[in-house]
Amino acid sequence: MKCLVLLTALLIGLGAQAQSDSLPQNDSLPLAGSYGKRLIDFAVDNLGNIFLVNEAGELKKLNARGDSMAVFNDVKRYGKLYSIDVTNPLKVLLYYRDFGTIVALDRFLNIRNSIDVRRRDIMRSQAVAQSFDNGVWIYDELAGKLKRLDDNGVVISETADFRLLFEDPPTPVQIADADRLVYLYDPAKGLFVLDYFGTVRNRVALLGWQEMQVIGNRVIGRKDHVLESYVPGSLQLAQQVLPASWTDIQKLQVTIDKIYCLRNGILFVYLNKAAEKE
Repeated sequence: MKCLVLLTALLIGLGAQAQSDSLPQNDSLPLAGSYGKRLIDFAVDNLGNIFLVNEAGELKKLNARGDSMAVFNDVKRYGKLYSIDVTNPLKVLLYYRDFGTIVALDRFLNIRNSIDVRRRDIMRSQAVAQSFDNGVWIYDELAGKLKRLDDNGVVISETADFRLLFEDPPTPVQIADADRLVYLYDPAKGLFVLDYFGTVRNRVALLGWQEMQVIGNRVIGRKDHVLESYVPGSLQLAQQVLPASWTDIQKLQVTIDKIYCLRNGILFVYLNKAAEKE
């Protein structure tokens, strides 16, 4: 399989021409900074704000310069934080899976509202995400349906039962809403792409990804030390090996000008010089 010459060019579709050259020396990517300690998760919104989650469950927001902006540490009430979605910079979505609770924060990390999904008869779900209309997508595993909730937790739409649509239905661990499509990812079953009406537009067996993100018309996933980039509905699949020095990767996220890599409890931020040249 062909590799792209530039790491981030592959990821965001800039200069996406496959080359037969050897892989670049990505270890030379300049380090812009590092943040935190004993971190277990992070997220970056489209304004460059960084959200850090430490072992104690404290959520801290930094601006693009790394300055502290706000802290949310009301963890005793909700338990262990399972996932964070910052797709909308004005609304931070936290999911506490063990207690079936979704908490929405404002940009200052004050609580806007919370939803107990168990009161909506959703007893088991691994994946939630912000929806196009500022609501919430959630996959109801027991019902086999993708559901869309409003701010009050009312179900305003749902798909057909996936167990009727698929011989081997997915159990997604991640959802993304982008460009009028909904992306569901199950590491054991692959990627499922649906429109807002629940019609399946694409399905591909991209297995074993640790995380997924959608950038433009590309879906990016990491499998250990390899990044895969796929354009749904096409045969455009590319791979890129990450730098050997990036050991013990916990999570990785790519933006237009930076690469964020959580390793050994510390978030390292690398500049994307390739994007500047483009």
